[in-house]
Amino acid sequence: MRDKAAIVERAGTGWIQLSGPDRRTYLQGLLTNDIEALQPGTGCYAAMLTAQGRMMTDMRVLELGDSVLLEVPAMVTASIRDHLDRFIFSEDVQVADVTASRAAVGLYGPEAIDVLQRAGVEGGVPAELFDSTRVRLAGVDAILVRSDEIGIEGFEFIVDPASADSIREALVAAGAVPASAEDVENVRIESGHPRFGVDMDTDTIPLEAGIEGRAISRTKGCYVGQEVIVRVQDRGQGRVARRLVGLTLPSSAALPVAGAAIVADGKEAGRVTSSVFSPALARPIALAYVRRDLVGGDTPVLVAGSGEATVTLLPLVRR
Repeated sequence: MRDKAAIVERAGTGWIQLSGPDRRTYLQGLLTNDIEALQPGTGCYAAMLTAQGRMMTDMRVLELGDSVLLEVPAMVTASIRDHLDRFIFSEDVQVADVTASRAAVGLYGPEAIDVLQRAGVEGGVPAELFDSTRVRLAGVDAILVRSDEIGIEGFEFIVDPASADSIREALVAAGAVPASAEDVENVRIESGHPRFGVDMDTDTIPLEAGIEGRAISRTKGCYVGQEVIVRVQDRGQGRVARRLVGLTLPSSAALPVAGAAIVADGKEAGRVTSSVFSPALARPIALAYVRRDLVGGDTPVLVAGSGEATVTLLPLVRR
C-alpha cells in the first residue's frame, strides 16, 4: 500500500441509491458538501448532520449520471435510508438500499495505475479524487472510483458481489498483493484518517475530527446543521473544545486501548479512539481526542495503561 499496489477488502460498507431528477437538489439541503455542483462521473466526501451539528454519518457521494450512489457505514445504512426517505415530500426522488447488489474491491498504492494498465482495464482511469468511470475488466462491468478511503490514494471497483472474485484474480495476475485487515488499519491510523463508528460518532462535530476541509462546502446554500458549523467557523475562528490528534508512544509501551483516558497536568484531557503498532514508525501509535490547548504537536501526556505519550499532528506518517 505504501510502496507498490495492494488489494484492499473493506468490510462494513452499505450502499444507498437515489434516483429521480431531483436527487441532487434534494441531497443539497441534507449534506454538508456541494451536491448540486456534481456532474456525471464526479463525486465528493460529505457528512449528514443533526440540527445541532452532530454527525449522523459520513459518506462518499458518487453522481453516476442516472443516479447518485452513497457509500455509508453498514451500521447506519438502514437508518440513513429511512431518514432520506422520510423527508421526501414533493421531490421526484426514489431511495433504495442496494447493499446486497454492490461490492467494492480496492486497489491502493503508488503502482495502482500500473497494475490497472497491466490488467487491461477498458474504459479509462478517473483522474481526480471521487471521480468515477464505467470500465470493464476480466469480462466484468464495473464502476471504477478514484478513492482515498483508507488514508492513501488508490481506486475501487464497484461491482456485483458475484463478480468480485474475477476482479481480484485479474489484479493479482497483474502484480497486486492482497492486504490484510491489519495492514489496512495500520495505514489508516498512520495516515490520520478517522473512521465513523470508531473515531467519529453521533456526538462528533465534523470540525473536531478535522474533516471540514474535505466534507464541508463554505459556498453552498443551507443544509441541516449549517448554523452550528458556521457559528464555530466564523464567530469561534474554528475553535472547538477538542480535536482529533495522533499519539506516539515509546516502542516498549503497551498498545493503548480504545477509550483509554489521556491525562495532562494531572487532569483528564481526552480519550483514545483507535490504535495500532506501526511498522513504519516501529512503535505504538493512536488516534485520540484531546483538549484544544494540547493541540500543536509534541505535547507530553499520559495514557492510562500505556504510560507516556506525545501528542502529534496528523498524519503520523508522511509519504
